[in-house]
Amino acid sequence: MRDLEVGPINGTQSVDRTLVLLQAVARAGTHGVSLSGLMVGSGLGKPTVRRLLLALIRGGLVEQDTGTRLYHLGEESYVLGTLATPGHGLLEIAADAVERLARASGDTAFVNMRRGSAAICLHREEGSFPIRTHALETGAQHPLGIGAGSLAILSALQDAKAELVLADNAERMAADYPTYDADLLRSDVAATQARGFALNPRRIVGGSWGVGVALRRPDGSLAGALLIAEIESRMQPPRDA
Repeated sequence: MRDLEVGPINGTQSVDRTLVLLQAVARAGTHGVSLSGLMVGSGLGKPTVRRLLLALIRGGLVEQDTGTRLYHLGEESYVLGTLATPGHGLLEIAADAVERLARASGDTAFVNMRRGSAAICLHREEGSFPIRTHALETGAQHPLGIGAGSLAILSALQDAKAELVLADNAERMAADYPTYDADLLRSDVAATQARGFALNPRRIVGGSWGVGVALRRPDGSLAGALLIAEIESRMQPPRDA
């Protein structure tokens, strides 16, 4: 494993690395994440990860379960998130809608939020249908355009901003989604804008379909997306209409 801590670390670099670890703990959700998992995910050596984790624990942003030894977000993270809710509280906007959608359809519904050039899954609401798709889990992040909810967000951006996102994601798209290039994304965006909703016909995970719509705040600003995912056999008439 590469250890990025070679020689003295300046303040900015240390802050950047601490934020990487905090985000990794957040993405682990309720499952928690181990020290080795954080080392692998960050590319940092054990001494560096432990030192930065101790700083986060002292600040209350991270805590460690004494039984499992796994790391979770701490109480101060909850406080900060609560304080940020009035400006970014997408779940406050979409909570009722995602629950109703999962209940009415029987399938799994999600809330996605834009995070720069990516979309993050904030919430997953299971439906009653016993066979479910696991194409998207809470905390998962994808480049904008990958997946129905993410595509709905990308399609709601102004053309110039969408092109900036495509340029920003070009390297990751080439590495992680080599068959899903910018031209295909532009085609999907155009189809989404014409249709009024985003459709992901098993492009990312075989046998899994997704339908997404952009969510806007009362002032009209883009907040995120609401989407539903289901196995392909569920996308038959009349459900596919």
